[in-house]
Amino acid sequence: MKRKPGSLLASIVFFSFTFSTVQAQQLVLLKNALIMRQPPFAACHASTITALPGKRLMAAWFGGTRESHPDVCIWTAVYDKGSWSAPQRVADGVINDSLRYPCWNPVLFRNRAGKLFLFYKVGKTPRHWWGMMMTSGDDGRHWSKAERLPDSLLGPIKNKPVQLPGGDILYPSSTESKDEKTWQIHLEKSDADGRNWQYIPINCDTFGVIQPSILQYPGNKLQLLCRSRQQYIVQSWSEDNGLTWSPLTKTTLPNPNSGTDAVTLQNGVQLLVYNPLPAGREWWQGRSKLKVAASADGRHWKDVYTLEDQPKGEYSYPAIIQSPDGLIHITYTADRKNIRHVVLRLETRR
Repeated sequence: MKRKPGSLLASIVFFSFTFSTVQAQQLVLLKNALIMRQPPFAACHASTITALPGKRLMAAWFGGTRESHPDVCIWTAVYDKGSWSAPQRVADGVINDSLRYPCWNPVLFRNRAGKLFLFYKVGKTPRHWWGMMMTSGDDGRHWSKAERLPDSLLGPIKNKPVQLPGGDILYPSSTESKDEKTWQIHLEKSDADGRNWQYIPINCDTFGVIQPSILQYPGNKLQLLCRSRQQYIVQSWSEDNGLTWSPLTKTTLPNPNSGTDAVTLQNGVQLLVYNPLPAGREWWQGRSKLKVAASADGRHWKDVYTLEDQPKGEYSYPAIIQSPDGLIHITYTADRKNIRHVVLRLETRR
Protein backbone atom coordinates (compact mmCIF):
# COMPACT_ATOMS: atom_id res chain seq x y z
CA MET A 1 0.00 0.00 0.00
CA LYS A 2 1.30 3.44 -0.90
CA ARG A 3 2.10 5.75 1.97
CA LYS A 4 0.12 9.00 2.02
CA PRO A 5 2.45 11.93 1.25
CA GLY A 6 3.46 13.87 4.33
CA SER A 7 2.31 11.37 6.94
CA LEU A 8 5.85 10.39 7.93
CA LEU A 9 7.90 12.31 5.40
CA ALA A 10 7.90 15.60 7.25
CA SER A 11 10.97 15.66 9.46
CA ILE A 12 9.80 18.12 12.12
CA VAL A 13 6.51 18.63 13.94
CA PHE A 14 6.08 21.48 16.44
CA PHE A 15 3.99 21.57 19.61
CA SER A 16 4.10 22.98 23.12
CA PHE A 17 3.50 21.94 26.73
CA THR A 18 2.90 23.70 30.01
CA PHE A 19 5.09 22.63 32.93
CA SER A 20 6.22 25.31 35.34
CA THR A 21 6.82 27.42 32.25
CA VAL A 22 5.73 27.06 28.65
CA GLN A 23 8.33 25.21 26.58
CA ALA A 24 8.33 24.78 22.84
CA GLN A 25 9.15 21.25 21.75
CA GLN A 26 9.83 19.61 18.43
CA LEU A 27 9.84 16.01 17.28
CA VAL A 28 12.51 15.21 14.73
CA LEU A 29 12.16 12.08 12.61
CA LEU A 30 15.46 10.18 12.48
CA LYS A 31 14.48 6.80 11.03
CA ASN A 32 11.48 4.96 9.61
CA ALA A 33 12.00 1.41 8.34
CA LEU A 34 10.63 -2.12 8.42
CA ILE A 35 12.49 -4.47 10.76
CA MET A 36 12.52 -7.49 8.44
CA ARG A 37 13.69 -7.62 4.85
CA GLN A 38 12.12 -11.02 4.21
CA PRO A 39 9.85 -12.16 7.04
CA PRO A 40 10.13 -15.94 7.57
CA PHE A 41 6.37 -16.26 8.17
CA ALA A 42 3.11 -15.17 6.57
CA ALA A 43 1.86 -12.93 9.39
CA CYS A 44 3.15 -11.13 12.48
CA HIS A 45 1.75 -8.87 15.19
CA ALA A 46 2.12 -7.43 18.70
CA SER A 47 5.66 -6.08 18.83
CA THR A 48 7.61 -5.01 21.90
CA ILE A 49 10.92 -3.16 22.20
CA THR A 50 13.54 -2.49 24.87
CA ALA A 51 16.91 -0.75 25.05
CA LEU A 52 20.18 -2.67 25.44
CA PRO A 53 23.63 -1.32 26.37
CA GLY A 54 25.72 0.32 23.67
CA LYS A 55 22.78 2.06 21.98
CA ARG A 56 21.40 -1.29 20.87
CA LEU A 57 17.76 -2.36 20.93
CA MET A 58 15.85 -5.62 20.99
CA ALA A 59 12.39 -6.09 19.51
CA ALA A 60 10.09 -9.11 19.70
CA TRP A 61 6.73 -10.09 18.21
CA PHE A 62 4.69 -13.18 17.41
CA GLY A 63 4.73 -14.64 13.92
CA GLY A 64 3.42 -17.65 12.02
CA THR A 65 0.78 -18.70 9.54
CA ARG A 66 -1.81 -16.42 11.14
CA GLU A 67 -2.80 -15.25 14.61
CA SER A 68 -3.94 -18.20 16.78
CA HIS A 69 -2.44 -20.84 14.48
CA PRO A 70 -0.46 -23.44 16.48
CA ASP A 71 2.74 -22.64 14.58
CA VAL A 72 2.87 -19.05 15.89
CA CYS A 73 6.13 -18.49 17.79
CA ILE A 74 7.96 -15.60 19.48
CA TRP A 75 10.68 -13.96 17.39
CA THR A 76 13.34 -11.39 18.28
CA ALA A 77 15.77 -9.14 16.43
CA VAL A 78 18.57 -6.83 17.61
CA TYR A 79 19.18 -3.30 16.35
CA ASP A 80 22.85 -2.31 16.26
CA LYS A 81 24.64 0.46 14.37
CA GLY A 82 21.60 1.43 12.33
CA SER A 83 20.30 -1.95 11.17
CA TRP A 84 18.27 -4.90 12.43
CA SER A 85 19.56 -8.46 12.62
CA ALA A 86 17.69 -11.30 10.97
CA PRO A 87 14.79 -12.49 13.14
CA GLN A 88 15.44 -15.39 15.50
CA ARG A 89 12.80 -17.73 16.92
CA VAL A 90 13.19 -17.85 20.70
CA ALA A 91 10.01 -19.44 22.05
CA ASP A 92 7.19 -21.71 20.90
CA GLY A 93 4.07 -23.33 22.31
CA VAL A 94 5.11 -26.96 21.93
CA ILE A 95 3.73 -29.02 24.81
CA ASN A 96 4.70 -32.50 23.58
CA ASP A 97 5.05 -34.45 20.35
CA SER A 98 1.34 -34.30 19.63
CA LEU A 99 0.20 -31.02 21.22
CA ARG A 100 1.13 -27.47 20.36
CA TYR A 101 -0.46 -24.08 21.09
CA PRO A 102 0.14 -20.63 19.59
CA CYS A 103 2.20 -17.96 21.34
CA TRP A 104 0.95 -14.42 21.93
CA ASN A 105 1.92 -10.86 22.93
CA PRO A 106 5.60 -10.86 23.93
CA VAL A 107 6.82 -8.13 26.30
CA LEU A 108 10.51 -7.29 26.72
CA PHE A 109 11.83 -5.55 29.84
CA ARG A 110 15.35 -4.94 31.17
CA ASN A 111 15.59 -4.13 34.87
CA ARG A 112 18.05 -1.68 36.41
CA ALA A 113 20.43 -4.52 37.32
CA GLY A 114 20.69 -5.54 33.66
CA LYS A 115 18.50 -8.65 33.76
CA LEU A 116 16.51 -9.01 30.55
CA PHE A 117 12.99 -10.48 30.75
CA LEU A 118 10.86 -11.88 27.95
CA PHE A 119 7.22 -12.43 28.90
CA TYR A 120 4.69 -14.03 26.56
CA LYS A 121 1.50 -16.05 26.57
CA VAL A 122 0.72 -19.58 25.36
CA GLY A 123 -2.73 -21.01 24.74
CA LYS A 124 -5.51 -21.62 22.24
CA THR A 125 -7.05 -18.14 22.68
CA PRO A 126 -6.64 -15.10 24.99
CA ARG A 127 -9.47 -16.60 27.06
CA HIS A 128 -7.44 -19.73 27.71
CA TRP A 129 -3.80 -18.64 27.64
CA TRP A 130 -1.25 -18.65 30.48
CA GLY A 131 1.83 -16.54 31.21
CA MET A 132 5.38 -17.59 30.43
CA MET A 133 8.75 -16.00 31.26
CA MET A 134 12.33 -16.33 30.05
CA THR A 135 15.33 -14.35 31.29
CA SER A 136 18.80 -13.51 30.04
CA GLY A 137 21.91 -12.30 31.82
CA ASP A 138 23.76 -11.40 28.61
CA ASP A 139 21.19 -9.25 26.79
CA GLY A 140 19.57 -12.04 24.85
CA ARG A 141 22.57 -13.98 23.60
CA HIS A 142 21.43 -16.86 25.79
CA TRP A 143 18.01 -17.38 27.39
CA SER A 144 16.91 -19.39 30.38
CA LYS A 145 14.49 -22.25 30.01
CA ALA A 146 10.94 -20.97 29.67
CA GLU A 147 8.94 -21.17 32.88
CA ARG A 148 5.26 -20.77 33.58
CA LEU A 149 4.22 -17.91 35.84
CA PRO A 150 2.42 -18.67 39.10
CA ASP A 151 -1.23 -19.70 38.82
CA SER A 152 -3.70 -16.84 38.25
CA LEU A 153 -0.89 -14.53 37.05
CA LEU A 154 -0.24 -13.65 33.41
CA GLY A 155 2.55 -11.08 33.54
CA PRO A 156 2.38 -7.95 31.37
CA ILE A 157 -0.41 -8.61 28.90
CA LYS A 158 0.83 -6.38 26.05
CA ASN A 159 2.71 -3.35 27.36
CA LYS A 160 5.95 -2.99 29.29
CA PRO A 161 6.18 -2.97 33.09
CA VAL A 162 7.82 -0.21 35.13
CA GLN A 163 10.36 -0.60 37.90
CA LEU A 164 9.40 1.44 40.95
CA PRO A 165 11.92 3.52 42.92
CA GLY A 166 12.19 0.82 45.60
CA GLY A 167 13.04 -1.83 43.00
CA ASP A 168 9.77 -3.74 42.68
CA ILE A 169 8.41 -4.25 39.17
CA LEU A 170 4.80 -3.34 38.36
CA TYR A 171 3.16 -5.18 35.44
CA PRO A 172 0.05 -3.94 33.56
CA SER A 173 -2.18 -6.93 32.92
CA SER A 174 -5.74 -7.97 32.09
CA THR A 175 -8.06 -10.93 31.53
CA GLU A 176 -10.80 -11.87 29.09
CA SER A 177 -13.50 -14.19 30.38
CA LYS A 178 -14.06 -17.52 28.64
CA ASP A 179 -17.53 -16.39 27.47
CA GLU A 180 -15.87 -13.23 26.01
CA LYS A 181 -18.31 -10.99 27.88
CA THR A 182 -15.99 -9.58 30.55
CA TRP A 183 -12.78 -7.63 30.02
CA GLN A 184 -10.98 -6.62 33.18
CA ILE A 185 -7.61 -5.04 33.97
CA HIS A 186 -5.44 -5.67 37.00
CA LEU A 187 -1.81 -5.21 38.02
CA GLU A 188 0.81 -7.68 39.10
CA LYS A 189 3.94 -6.93 41.10
CA SER A 190 7.18 -8.81 41.65
CA ASP A 191 10.47 -8.05 43.30
CA ALA A 192 13.35 -6.68 41.20
CA ASP A 193 14.41 -10.21 40.22
CA GLY A 194 11.00 -11.24 38.89
CA ARG A 195 10.06 -13.33 41.95
CA ASN A 196 7.55 -13.11 44.83
CA TRP A 197 4.57 -12.10 42.72
CA GLN A 198 1.45 -10.31 43.95
CA TYR A 199 -1.95 -9.64 42.34
CA ILE A 200 -3.44 -6.12 42.56
CA PRO A 201 -7.16 -5.96 41.66
CA ILE A 202 -8.88 -2.98 40.03
CA ASN A 203 -12.64 -2.39 40.01
CA CYS A 204 -13.80 -2.61 36.38
CA ASP A 205 -17.59 -2.76 36.86
CA THR A 206 -18.42 0.08 34.45
CA PHE A 207 -16.04 -0.59 31.54
CA GLY A 208 -14.72 -3.47 29.46
CA VAL A 209 -10.96 -2.83 29.41
CA ILE A 210 -7.75 -4.71 28.65
CA GLN A 211 -4.07 -4.09 27.82
CA PRO A 212 -3.23 -1.15 30.12
CA SER A 213 -0.02 0.88 30.00
CA ILE A 214 1.56 2.70 32.94
CA LEU A 215 2.58 6.36 33.14
CA GLN A 216 4.57 7.82 36.05
CA TYR A 217 4.32 11.19 37.82
CA PRO A 218 6.04 12.81 40.81
CA GLY A 219 4.86 11.93 44.31
CA ASN A 220 4.17 8.20 43.81
CA LYS A 221 1.42 8.99 41.29
CA LEU A 222 0.68 6.57 38.44
CA GLN A 223 -1.83 6.49 35.59
CA LEU A 224 -3.20 3.57 33.58
CA LEU A 225 -4.41 4.01 30.00
CA CYS A 226 -6.47 1.10 28.64
CA ARG A 227 -7.98 -0.28 25.46
CA SER A 228 -11.76 -0.45 25.82
CA ARG A 229 -15.01 -1.58 24.24
CA GLN A 230 -16.56 1.82 24.97
CA GLN A 231 -15.05 3.76 22.01
CA TYR A 232 -12.58 5.67 24.23
CA ILE A 233 -9.29 5.07 25.97
CA VAL A 234 -10.11 4.54 29.64
CA GLN A 235 -7.96 5.61 32.59
CA SER A 236 -7.36 4.97 36.27
CA TRP A 237 -5.09 6.78 38.75
CA SER A 238 -3.05 5.75 41.77
CA GLU A 239 -1.58 8.00 44.46
CA ASP A 240 0.38 5.25 46.25
CA ASN A 241 2.67 3.69 43.61
CA GLY A 242 0.01 1.30 42.37
CA LEU A 243 -1.33 -0.23 45.59
CA THR A 244 -4.83 1.23 45.10
CA TRP A 245 -6.59 2.67 42.06
CA SER A 246 -9.35 5.15 41.35
CA PRO A 247 -12.60 4.21 39.55
CA LEU A 248 -12.24 3.94 35.79
CA THR A 249 -13.15 6.99 33.69
CA LYS A 250 -13.12 7.82 29.99
CA THR A 251 -10.47 10.06 28.50
CA THR A 252 -11.22 12.28 25.50
CA LEU A 253 -9.20 9.97 23.23
CA PRO A 254 -11.12 7.68 20.83
CA ASN A 255 -10.32 3.97 20.78
CA PRO A 256 -11.49 1.54 18.06
CA ASN A 257 -11.04 -1.48 20.32
CA SER A 258 -7.32 -1.52 19.51
CA GLY A 259 -4.15 -1.71 21.58
CA THR A 260 -2.21 1.39 22.63
CA ASP A 261 1.05 2.08 24.44
CA ALA A 262 2.43 5.02 26.38
CA VAL A 263 5.66 6.19 27.99
CA THR A 264 6.83 8.81 30.45
CA LEU A 265 9.81 10.65 28.97
CA GLN A 266 12.85 11.74 30.92
CA ASN A 267 11.63 15.37 30.95
CA GLY A 268 8.16 14.45 32.25
CA VAL A 269 6.31 14.61 28.93
CA GLN A 270 3.76 11.80 28.50
CA LEU A 271 3.50 10.23 25.04
CA LEU A 272 0.75 7.91 23.83
CA VAL A 273 0.58 5.98 20.54
CA TYR A 274 -2.96 5.07 19.45
CA ASN A 275 -5.43 4.67 16.59
CA PRO A 276 -7.48 7.91 16.72
CA LEU A 277 -10.69 6.51 15.22
CA PRO A 278 -13.98 5.05 16.45
CA ALA A 279 -14.60 1.33 16.19
CA GLY A 280 -16.08 -0.12 13.02
CA ARG A 281 -18.36 -3.07 12.49
CA GLU A 282 -15.40 -5.40 12.19
CA TRP A 283 -12.69 -5.70 14.88
CA TRP A 284 -9.94 -4.52 12.49
CA GLN A 285 -11.70 -1.35 11.33
CA GLY A 286 -10.29 1.88 12.76
CA ARG A 287 -6.68 0.69 12.62
CA SER A 288 -5.63 2.46 9.39
CA LYS A 289 -4.50 5.62 11.15
CA LEU A 290 -1.90 5.77 13.92
CA LYS A 291 -0.85 8.87 15.84
CA VAL A 292 1.27 10.07 18.74
CA ALA A 293 -0.44 12.23 21.36
CA ALA A 294 1.32 14.18 24.10
CA SER A 295 0.35 15.53 27.50
CA ALA A 296 1.90 17.31 30.45
CA ASP A 297 -0.63 16.08 33.01
CA GLY A 298 -2.20 12.92 31.54
CA ARG A 299 -5.60 14.61 31.29
CA HIS A 300 -5.20 17.02 28.39
CA TRP A 301 -3.88 15.38 25.25
CA LYS A 302 -2.90 16.74 21.85
CA ASP A 303 -2.10 14.80 18.70
CA VAL A 304 1.45 15.78 17.78
CA TYR A 305 2.64 13.30 15.17
CA THR A 306 1.11 11.12 12.46
CA LEU A 307 2.68 7.71 12.00
CA GLU A 308 0.09 6.34 9.55
CA ASP A 309 -2.82 7.90 7.65
CA GLN A 310 -4.07 5.26 5.22
CA PRO A 311 -7.47 4.69 3.63
CA LYS A 312 -7.40 1.06 4.76
CA GLY A 313 -5.09 -1.55 6.26
CA GLU A 314 -3.94 -2.34 9.78
CA TYR A 315 -1.26 -0.26 11.54
CA SER A 316 -1.71 -1.13 15.15
CA TYR A 317 -0.49 -2.52 18.47
CA PRO A 318 2.28 0.02 19.04
CA ALA A 319 5.10 -0.18 21.56
CA ILE A 320 7.00 2.94 22.64
CA ILE A 321 10.12 3.50 24.76
CA GLN A 322 12.73 6.18 25.33
CA SER A 323 16.27 4.83 25.24
CA PRO A 324 18.94 6.14 27.65
CA ASP A 325 20.31 8.46 24.94
CA GLY A 326 16.94 10.23 24.86
CA LEU A 327 15.70 8.89 21.53
CA ILE A 328 12.10 7.73 21.21
CA HIS A 329 11.55 4.35 19.58
CA ILE A 330 8.17 3.14 18.32
CA THR A 331 7.38 -0.23 16.79
CA TYR A 332 4.02 -1.33 15.42
CA THR A 333 2.30 -3.88 13.20
CA ALA A 334 2.60 -3.03 9.49
CA ASP A 335 -0.51 -4.58 7.93
CA ARG A 336 0.21 -7.92 9.66
CA LYS A 337 3.11 -8.55 7.27
CA ASN A 338 6.02 -6.85 9.05
CA ILE A 339 6.99 -4.69 12.03
CA ARG A 340 7.83 -1.01 11.48
CA HIS A 341 10.43 0.84 13.57
CA VAL A 342 10.32 4.63 13.89
CA VAL A 343 12.94 6.72 15.71
CA LEU A 344 12.14 10.25 16.90
CA ARG A 345 14.05 12.83 18.89
CA LEU A 346 12.33 15.31 21.20
CA GLU A 347 14.06 18.69 21.20
CA THR A 348 13.48 22.01 22.91
CA ARG A 349 13.32 25.01 20.60
CA ARG A 350 15.73 27.75 21.58
